[in-house]
Amino acid sequence: MKLYVSPGACSLAPHIALIAAGLPFTIERVSIKTKAIASGGDFRDINDKGSIPALQLDDGKVLTEAAVLLQYIADQAPGANLAPAAGTFERYQVMEWLNYIATEVHKRFTPLFTPGCTEEGRAAAWAALARPLDYLAGKLASREFLVGSGFTIADAYLFTVLNWALFAKFKLNDWPVLQAYQARIGAIPAVQEAMRAEGLA
Repeated sequence: MKLYVSPGACSLAPHIALIAAGLPFTIERVSIKTKAIASGGDFRDINDKGSIPALQLDDGKVLTEAAVLLQYIADQAPGANLAPAAGTFERYQVMEWLNYIATEVHKRFTPLFTPGCTEEGRAAAWAALARPLDYLAGKLASREFLVGSGFTIADAYLFTVLNWALFAKFKLNDWPVLQAYQARIGAIPAVQEAMRAEGLA
């Protein structure tokens, strides 16, 4: 399989999952601005949405959208326990978190990386993140992971998105629970390996 990534972007989550799953894969770096693939070619020929991540399967088929890639990867390696079995209540809990992270956290970071965004706009975007961050901190105050007693694809996604606070030059000081969560997830070997591979550690 081939994962198309841009260092530190949401493609980091499936990158972490692929390593944790022990699946064979390669990565291709993509410029978010120009859509150029580092090894040559236009990424829009792979994913006509132009957005990362994209996962090209061994048969040439392509999947997109981080939450979908994460579930696909987990299902290819059930023994890695990255997601509960399909059809179980716990699996739907993981899907619930993936959807929440995508819609309430991921998307709220977007203005912080939009060219031309004013300082007032950045401040407003960060303020809009307070509610979901409060919610997450409340949930994680009494648990180490989002679902169950171990690391899942939901944690890979949340770690990736919360990491953007650093790129946006904001701090999670108001949410020490989330700071502790980031440190805990960041210490997982698969996370460290993916971060090193993308030049983030």
